[in-house]
Amino acid sequence: MRGVTRAVRIGIKDLWLHRLRSLLTILGVVFGVGSVVAMLAVGEGASAQALERIRRLGSNNIMLTATKAVEETTSGQVQRTSVYGLTYADEKRLRESFPSVRRIVPAKLVRKEARLGERSLEVRVVGTTPEWFDLVPRRMLAGRELEPHDLAGRSAVAVLTESGARKLLAVERSIGGFVRIGSFAFEVIGIVESDVGKVGDLPTPDQDIDAYIPMTVCKDRFGDTSQRRTSGSFEREQVELHQVIVDVDDTAHVEPTADAITTMLKRFHKRVDYKVEVPLALLREAEATKRTFNVVLGSIAGISLLVGGIGIMNIMLASVTERTREIGIRRAIGAKKRQIIGQFLIESVVLSVVGGLVGVFLGVAIPWVIQRFSGMPTDVTPESIALALGISGAVGIIFGIYPARRAAELDPIVALRHE
Repeated sequence: MRGVTRAVRIGIKDLWLHRLRSLLTILGVVFGVGSVVAMLAVGEGASAQALERIRRLGSNNIMLTATKAVEETTSGQVQRTSVYGLTYADEKRLRESFPSVRRIVPAKLVRKEARLGERSLEVRVVGTTPEWFDLVPRRMLAGRELEPHDLAGRSAVAVLTESGARKLLAVERSIGGFVRIGSFAFEVIGIVESDVGKVGDLPTPDQDIDAYIPMTVCKDRFGDTSQRRTSGSFEREQVELHQVIVDVDDTAHVEPTADAITTMLKRFHKRVDYKVEVPLALLREAEATKRTFNVVLGSIAGISLLVGGIGIMNIMLASVTERTREIGIRRAIGAKKRQIIGQFLIESVVLSVVGGLVGVFLGVAIPWVIQRFSGMPTDVTPESIALALGISGAVGIIFGIYPARRAAELDPIVALRHE
């Protein structure tokens, strides 16, 4: 142990005598380690939000969504009704046919204007059941969620998202106040945190401006048919259920249950007017993509470390040439080859480790600057720091072996005669 300490001390002293050369040499390692840490942090942050959003959809959930089938185009002033999507009968069959299904949450989606005094805002009305807030968890900011007695009693109550509440209620009383949605008045009983986004082709069930009301009230007040005017025609749509979230009892049963549900829907729907999405499958795909992305980023950044390693080899070879006489003297007084190898390897590792430590500081600082000024999420993980430091140490050893062996193989007599 004492010999190693002495060798480290001698190595640091020799490197300090050539400060500028040593500094320029470790810059390759500094930028290599810094880029490894920074690029992995940016990649981790970019994928973390998407992964978290998919997880919040629920790894045990299956998302069924009504989609409009392709229809023939018409011209002129016409009125037509499009009937598509999921039905109440589908919901009943889902409840009765699959023992692995734990809960089912249906949803009707209607676009309506909400008014409070002089303020108006278009909201997406979500007619659903109290279990919605279990399968789509969002933090309650005020008041309460929908409860079973609201559904049974057909209570005209609504839970608003935070964004909608801020724009519509403003300085008015929030909880207990009344807003008019469409032609009907609803009491505001709760405000839930807004959390909206889209991952790939799979949107989150909630949107920025939603009003959640009991399913029974939605059916009574707004029905199954909506009407809108397009250029030259009136278009009517009849959709019983726009969305159904199926909660499965075990993760292992999710994909088999999704396949069985798809088979059932094909049997009872003449057209493919629905989509079956499995967040668990999307989560696995996203995690695999994230791993690939990190490998690619790490490989690109590793090139800088390779350049740094070549720089270390270059300076160590120059050091061997400069210290040939010193090596000859040490060999003449009894130094063994392994001691010479150890001395030069220690100097090489000191260069790479110092460069690695400075590079880690740089790699942590860059993501902080990116997040601070651009708002892009980043995440510096302990694993990326350990990986970068481990690679920098390995670079010092790998690229220091050849110069160290070359120094140890010098003939002592020839070395003593070296000028």
